[in-house]
Amino acid sequence: MNKTLVKTAIRGVLSFIPVLNRVLPTEGGGSTDSAEYCYGVWLKHLTHAQDAGLDELPKTMAELGPGASLGIGLAAMLSGVDHYVALDVVAHSNRENNLKVLDELVEIFQARSPRRSKGWPDFDELLDERLFPSHILTNNVLERTLCKERVDSIRRAIMDPSYDADVSIRYGVPDDASSHREGIIERESIDFVVSHSVLEHVAALDQIYGVLRSWLKPGGMMSHQIDYTGHGVSSTWNGYRSYSEYFWKLLVGKRAFLINREPHSVHVGLIKQSGFSVRRELCSYRVDGMPRHRLARRWQAISDEDLSCAGAFLQAVKR
Repeated sequence: MNKTLVKTAIRGVLSFIPVLNRVLPTEGGGSTDSAEYCYGVWLKHLTHAQDAGLDELPKTMAELGPGASLGIGLAAMLSGVDHYVALDVVAHSNRENNLKVLDELVEIFQARSPRRSKGWPDFDELLDERLFPSHILTNNVLERTLCKERVDSIRRAIMDPSYDADVSIRYGVPDDASSHREGIIERESIDFVVSHSVLEHVAALDQIYGVLRSWLKPGGMMSHQIDYTGHGVSSTWNGYRSYSEYFWKLLVGKRAFLINREPHSVHVGLIKQSGFSVRRELCSYRVDGMPRHRLARRWQAISDEDLSCAGAFLQAVKR
């Protein structure tokens, strides 16, 4: 058993003790305190969405699990989104960090900077020779979205959550974040939903996809990048599927999130069952994972595709 797994297991066991669970550090936050990272993530979701049939720049957007800052949402607002809602399971973001990221993002957009790194999935073919989506974020668009008055309004929305004029930002941690209850966002009020390395942490996937559908307007689109690797809980990327159900429960404990272990086919099936048409389904595969004969009983019948699928990029439209 590796050191990371031992530490994770101890953290899970201790979380069953209420007084300790309140003071133990929470995981999460990702790299979203980097303006360049947020810029690259947003360009990826935006350009793929446009190529998958997004007719126009969204005006309203919701993000699940923004992490250390609201940078992805702020990048979206600097691209034309007027109203942005961010929901997280624990509070990571803070005003000072968001203001810093906003200022850095304004400079990056003004320079029409190239995407940060190629990453996965590759979207360079959807960009111009400068590796910028100039066919979407035209000079006319950016002249409006980067003007001083609009940037000042976004800055005010960061500082004052009650500010709701031409733009608005809402950031919340629901009382019951595992269920993402519908009442947090009005029905059919959102054009675009984004999550990036988040849905692998959500326990009630059937509920969340249903709720996302309720949030989206007819024809609205959602865009998700999902990481099926072990997030450090096993020595191989899919080794978590070798653990017994009893050991896994101890590992997770009463923490707000770890990973749900659901394979790719479950996500796609639930998306379709929830009333979406899949417009883009890209998968990343690995052959260096846990072999089938070492899997726990629950996973013995997993398909070859699910066994080797280490990540997915999914975009779907509400039917």
